[in-house]
Amino acid sequence: MHSLLHGITPLPRLGIIRAEGEEAAQFLHGQLTQDFLLRQPNEARLAAFLSAKGRMQASFVAVARAPGDILLVCSRDLLAPTLKRLQMFVLRAKVKLTDASEAFALRGLAGSAVQAVAGGVQPPWHQTDAGAASIVHLYPADGQPRALWLAPADTPPPAGESLSEALWQWGAVRSGVALLSAPVVDAFVPQMLNYESVGGVNFKKGCYPGQEVVARSQYRGTLKRRTYLAHADAPLAAGAEVFHSGDASQPCGTVVQAAAAPAGGFDALISIQIVATASGSLHASAPQGPLLALEPLPYALLAEV
Repeated sequence: MHSLLHGITPLPRLGIIRAEGEEAAQFLHGQLTQDFLLRQPNEARLAAFLSAKGRMQASFVAVARAPGDILLVCSRDLLAPTLKRLQMFVLRAKVKLTDASEAFALRGLAGSAVQAVAGGVQPPWHQTDAGAASIVHLYPADGQPRALWLAPADTPPPAGESLSEALWQWGAVRSGVALLSAPVVDAFVPQMLNYESVGGVNFKKGCYPGQEVVARSQYRGTLKRRTYLAHADAPLAAGAEVFHSGDASQPCGTVVQAAAAPAGGFDALISIQIVATASGSLHASAPQGPLLALEPLPYALLAEV
């Protein structure tokens, strides 16, 4: 199964918001869950944009092309509303926000393609520059390395074996790191997607919208939901409800991201009540819906503080 995740694929489901200007990093630092002021040149960022109530409106892989030129890679179906909302906060900040999706080319690299194009495998969120391209190393999927390749649109794409986008989407699910999309906007605080365990939240930085809710979830033990890997024999889609066999009256969680598994069925990231994992069975879409089988996460969760 592992050998399927090799090659290079375009990523049409992703778009890019560009933040340009001398205060670009400062502006993003004040709006997103990650630190942008202490970022090193070889560091990309996983970050979320929250409502005042701490609910995720979008999530990004942030790539700095230069100190005053930062690209936010996000789900294309969230780009327009997210850009509009972020622009409301610019006020007098010396930063310009634009949709730069057509100005840049995005590719997904998996398996041997990461070694070939990036010159080696690096830890998640490490940024490697190769000519005009920026390469961001992602969390692996079943041990296979994955990375984003991003370059100006007129840059020749990296050469190598092609990978289907469907397999890339499956690898994204298997990595255990969800990227928010339109069906699940406003549904989660970052820890419900394990963002504090995969480099998506900095608890030492200054204020940003929703910060108090995020801090309370972390330090007061109020977090009741986590994201888990699951498999079903039937199709799954983001936004579908998850039910526990012990309570047919209300859902215990939500499908965050899903993809067809090459060996059959669907794999998904599901955000559910932690207590629902202790016993009984989980079902997608309806109380008697397709059975969900939980699998181990590919990374350790940060210990509850």
